[in-house]
Amino acid sequence: MQPRIPRQSVGEQALGPRADGDAGLTDELAAVVTGARRRAVRDGDRQIDTAHLLHSLLEHDPEVRSVFDDGPEIARLLGYLVQRSIGYGLRWQGSVEDSGAVPVMGESDGFSPLAAAAMDHAGERAAARGTEPARGIDLLACLVADPQARAVEVLDRAGIAADAVLARIEDRASRSRWSNR
Repeated sequence: MQPRIPRQSVGEQALGPRADGDAGLTDELAAVVTGARRRAVRDGDRQIDTAHLLHSLLEHDPEVRSVFDDGPEIARLLGYLVQRSIGYGLRWQGSVEDSGAVPVMGESDGFSPLAAAAMDHAGERAAARGTEPARGIDLLACLVADPQARAVEVLDRAGIAADAVLARIEDRASRSRWSNR
């Protein structure tokens, strides 16, 4: 009898820590990281970048999907994300995603410097809100905050302004705070 879950290749195992061993992640965010890791390996990328995380968030997190308009916006966005492995994303292979805003500190557990910073800031964002651990919506807010992020480039190519996405997230957060009082 064949195992239901295929074994990971050596390349997949080398790309960062196992999401299920990461105690700081919700099950949903652990699934996002696992999906991004698989996508990075499949795309032949050395690291998980912000576009991998964005793609995986859209696949795994309904709250993140709800930030985008149903229909055309999601379709355009997913279309560009799918094209990344066969088209414009090929120019990203072999390069490290880094805005230069923060010093590069060596390997970040298989994440690009921007993706690692987004993961860290998502936790800080959740802690500031008083709800830990971070959720997908926290990670999305951090992915779209840096104009040099590949996730922002994908949004731009899909005709979606990153600052508008961030405003939608903040609007939802402020409405949620008022409804909890």
